[in-house]
Amino acid sequence: MQATRIKELLNSDKTGFEVKINGWVRTKRVSKGFSFFEINDGSCLSNIQVVAEEDVPGYREIIEIGTGSSISVKGDLIDSPGKGQKYEIKAKEIVIYGKADPETYPLQKKRHSFEFLRDIAHLRARTNTFGAVFRLRNALSYAIHSFFQERGFVYIHTPIITGNDCEGAGQMFRVTTIDENAKEQVLTEADDFFGKRTALTVSGQLEGELLATALGNVYTFGPTFRAENSNTSRHLSEFWMVEPEMAFARLEDDIKLAEDFLKYIFKYCLDKCMEDMEFFDLRIKKGVIANLEDIVKSDFITVTYTEAVKILENSGEKFEFPVHWGVDLQSEHERYLTENEFKKPVILIDYPKEIKAFYMKNNDDNKTVRAMDVLVPGIGEIIGGSEREDNLDVLMQRMSELGLNPEDYWWYLDIRKFGSVPHAGFGLGFERTVQFVSGMQNIRDVIPFPRTPKSADF
Repeated sequence: MQATRIKELLNSDKTGFEVKINGWVRTKRVSKGFSFFEINDGSCLSNIQVVAEEDVPGYREIIEIGTGSSISVKGDLIDSPGKGQKYEIKAKEIVIYGKADPETYPLQKKRHSFEFLRDIAHLRARTNTFGAVFRLRNALSYAIHSFFQERGFVYIHTPIITGNDCEGAGQMFRVTTIDENAKEQVLTEADDFFGKRTALTVSGQLEGELLATALGNVYTFGPTFRAENSNTSRHLSEFWMVEPEMAFARLEDDIKLAEDFLKYIFKYCLDKCMEDMEFFDLRIKKGVIANLEDIVKSDFITVTYTEAVKILENSGEKFEFPVHWGVDLQSEHERYLTENEFKKPVILIDYPKEIKAFYMKNNDDNKTVRAMDVLVPGIGEIIGGSEREDNLDVLMQRMSELGLNPEDYWWYLDIRKFGSVPHAGFGLGFERTVQFVSGMQNIRDVIPFPRTPKSADF
């Protein structure tokens, strides 16, 4: 008999039929002549109660199992007389797959700190909080693919190992087979596995641009890496990025895509994950549902960087980081614009070129670039994007200003020689999006096995 997921059973509109479930024991209560078990299989936040009477085969062994044990239950789905639960299962047969020693099992019936749970990341998905987080992560992943597939974008896979630093920050993990401690021989980069210096990628954007000039609209969704020695609640060393790229597109097309994209994935979470979203709203951060609902129904407002700086300078607010034209806006500035000034999502455009990447298209003033950041209430920036520079001469000049070697980007420059087209795209940090939707305060708690400085367990 095929096992049924608990989520499916709890959504059933009838009882009185035989079912089978597999899962892990959350709680156990033994009474005279019968016992109650709360079982969860990870399909939803709710447990289902199993009632086992003493005539169930192997009853004596069954009542000895503890929290965390894995079992299979066959029985009848019946209406539950207990409060707070719709159905329960009256067991006919229980099979024990794996016992968990109650003396050493780390997850007891109490609230554990998130710091403690990071130390047992192999088990934390069994808790209510992390089960909800990882189901939300799954739903957002599905929504992202659905959004782009429904619009004819081609899903591409860009390299994880690269010879180029897309963002120019230099904080990259080197990939090498050279033993730098070997004293017997002196090896150069030409002797390395790839014959050159390589590292883990910080972005798939540059390669995405290449494929957009052949396939039209593309997107990549995969892991990226940054060797930034930061232990803040907002940084990971390994994280996932969503990066669409559109050929024959301008900044205005990029802005529309970003707004439609955010509204789509947030609405999907509200439609498909309401039980988990209600848990986040109750237990993690009050107001996360209302915030998403407001974003979905809002018309985003577009403001230039110059206009935003004037608003901030005239606000009367005492910011930790002073504001003047030319500075990179901080989270406190972005949140003031979305939460105090406009009270809705804001798209900032036309940033000073000195604070943006080399590949962004110059405006006619030669002071600003056709860049855009999407800011939302609660965190500030959630998307960063731009129209890309498609003019070879302008791009070469910009690279020269920044001291970049054109030979390292010969293939990227070639696209500007052979059928160059206007194109635009953006990047969305996936973990920060999960963090925003769930209300979780630390980014380490929205990825199953976080990679951070001095931490690469599991």
